[in-house]
Amino acid sequence: METDSGYSSTAELQKQGKKLSDALRISAYVFSTGLLSFTALVNIASWFMQYITLGNFWQTAWLEFYDHMEGDEWTIFLVGAALVPALAFWGFNGILLVADVTGKPTFITRYRIQLGKNDPVDRKKLWKAIYTALGNQLFVSFPMLVPMFYIMKWWENTFSKELPTFQWFLVELSIFTVIEEILFYYTHRLVHHPVLYKHIHKKHHEWTAPIGVVSIYAHPIEHIVSNTLPVMTGPMIMGSHIVSVSAWFSIALVTTSISHCGYHLPLLPSPEFHDFHHLKFNQCYGVLGVLDFLHGTDKMFRQTKAFERHKVLLSFTPLSVSIPDPPKKDE
Repeated sequence: METDSGYSSTAELQKQGKKLSDALRISAYVFSTGLLSFTALVNIASWFMQYITLGNFWQTAWLEFYDHMEGDEWTIFLVGAALVPALAFWGFNGILLVADVTGKPTFITRYRIQLGKNDPVDRKKLWKAIYTALGNQLFVSFPMLVPMFYIMKWWENTFSKELPTFQWFLVELSIFTVIEEILFYYTHRLVHHPVLYKHIHKKHHEWTAPIGVVSIYAHPIEHIVSNTLPVMTGPMIMGSHIVSVSAWFSIALVTTSISHCGYHLPLLPSPEFHDFHHLKFNQCYGVLGVLDFLHGTDKMFRQTKAFERHKVLLSFTPLSVSIPDPPKKDE
């Protein structure tokens, strides 16, 4: 009997060893394939930017803008770090707000995630969200740009007359994204602590079915710690060019608006992950979902239809139709 048990244990260890070996081999294959694909994509994109998009168009445009501003670094910084991202945020959300308020165009509203919610949106709640968002931008984000300006100025690269290469911008974008994921995940979990949640984060969670503008509808402390610092930190560490900063801030604001918009639109990043967080509160704290996977804070999400829908929509059929929620028990 003991001998059989020994053989069984050995066989089990060999089986587990084979599983581990297979997993490592598959991981190595996926990683190497992904790395090669990414490298090829970067080279193609760089070639496109350099040779197809009018050669030195962006460099020339930047120099013309720099000369137009007479090299005034503070004004250039305000335009790049405040005005351009704000226009991107309100331009994108302006389109969404028309759909939220009027229910039209149906091309947008048919992709609603939480069916029957915000249809139409409560206008009193909406105005409160808009006023808070504007207040956070004017009285929280804007003052935070002052110390950031002096940090960026210290690097002596932010206002260089020579733009960074497109390859370097992609590298910076990757680093910014990783830094944001780390800082946002842990600060977000922090404000979910019962003591802080009650006094700070509860405001943001008044919207269990969020809309785009709610992405910066938050208590001022939360807006500093969770919304703004995770996005600002990357450029300050890297000493990035103001054009890179402007592009990154705009991307970050539009992306978080998509995550909160309540519509799973074709070709755009999936908002299912963060929408589920607003629905359940204690799941899906991060941006990319990597840290949620490592910490197990997406286990409930992975068992739902929302997880099946968490992908880029490549057709015009709403995922709520192709992958509907199961019927409720009382139906």
